[in-house]
Amino acid sequence: MNNDDFNSKEHESNTPPVIEAIILDSKTDPNSSTSSQFSSSPHSTSKPKRTIAAIATLCLASAFIGGLTTATALPHIYPNLFTVQTTSTPTSATTTPTLPATTLSTNTSQFPVAEIAKNVGPAVVGVSNFQSSPQSNSGYFRSSSNNNSSSGLQEAGSGSGFIIDAAKGYIVTNNHVIDGAQKITVSLSDGRTLDAKLVGADSRTDLAVLQISDAQNLTAVTLGDSSNLEVGASVVAIGNPGGNDFARSVTTGVISATNRTLDLQGESSFGLIQTDAAINPGNSGGPLVDYQGKVIGINSAKYAQTGFEGMGFSIPISDALPTIQQLIQTGKATHPALYVSVNDQYNAYAQSNNLTQGAYVADVTAGGPAAKAGITKDDVITKINDTAVKSSGDLVRELYKYKIGDQISVTFVRNGNTQVVQATLGEITSK
Repeated sequence: MNNDDFNSKEHESNTPPVIEAIILDSKTDPNSSTSSQFSSSPHSTSKPKRTIAAIATLCLASAFIGGLTTATALPHIYPNLFTVQTTSTPTSATTTPTLPATTLSTNTSQFPVAEIAKNVGPAVVGVSNFQSSPQSNSGYFRSSSNNNSSSGLQEAGSGSGFIIDAAKGYIVTNNHVIDGAQKITVSLSDGRTLDAKLVGADSRTDLAVLQISDAQNLTAVTLGDSSNLEVGASVVAIGNPGGNDFARSVTTGVISATNRTLDLQGESSFGLIQTDAAINPGNSGGPLVDYQGKVIGINSAKYAQTGFEGMGFSIPISDALPTIQQLIQTGKATHPALYVSVNDQYNAYAQSNNLTQGAYVADVTAGGPAAKAGITKDDVITKINDTAVKSSGDLVRELYKYKIGDQISVTFVRNGNTQVVQATLGEITSK
């Protein structure tokens, strides 16, 4: 096991129509009643008629005022009843304002995804990994539609990537997408398929940078900030699941969680973004994009255990960017290190025997930072500064928060006794 090689997004009221309805009702009923009451007497005289007319007029006025008052007061006395009655009335006065609002809301929720697909999609590429193909018993290379007969290479795998520098043709993808490649090709949204040069790769962070020489008409993504993501925020994943036949497929979902850990080489170096946006084989290396159209993650893995769905994981772009920049500038990445090898098999034993959980030191490099600090084989590291360490992944993630040459305090357990030492972080390079 190599040193430090750990296993591992003002309103118009509806009152006037109602008042009018109430007024009409109020005017109709009393008038009908008054007419039948005062015109039914066949012996009425002129003077009584004038009196009756005055009374009728007074009643009508009272009814009008009473109806108006009632209509005005109803919304305040019975607000819930009033609202239900008016909104449920199938008239243009009440339904017309509601329908446009519903339509606009629906369009708004769908509109960003269409814009993201339109704007970010052209920056997403397919990445093909070509390797020597083993010969069959007949002495011929196994047939494949992706066979590169001129060089004897065959497509061993494919994934996705995205352009981060259109002028220089730089593309980001996962290390595991191009691992072992003897030739790499990139398929662009305009139909071109170009050979790509490997600028640099780092297995410890599962990141790689490619470059294509023909940088004409390229589109680059806009990078976002993944340091303060909100769980439940909407996100979009774009990539090539299954290869170029499904190039630039768009799936949507939310950020299910942040700071997730996986015991996978490279992915264990980060607190990952978990999403339920569909991520399938071939999506690796593609972007996870927020609703502002900015890349917040690099899709890298999914939880594929039977019975589980919608559990994809992305490397946060803010955590990945320092390594990406190193790969572009120097072709390699360097990381802070203690120069120890760690074995997580200890934790199962520790749990069964009620021992301290931590990063079990399986080996220490002579003359390295850990050895100089007094850490030896069989020690169990439990803290880096004030942060608890319960596994090799925890140890890597904590160390990567610091810089080469930083001094840290390391807490460890030896034979049941807790000790704290100071160590100055050394340097390891990508491999």
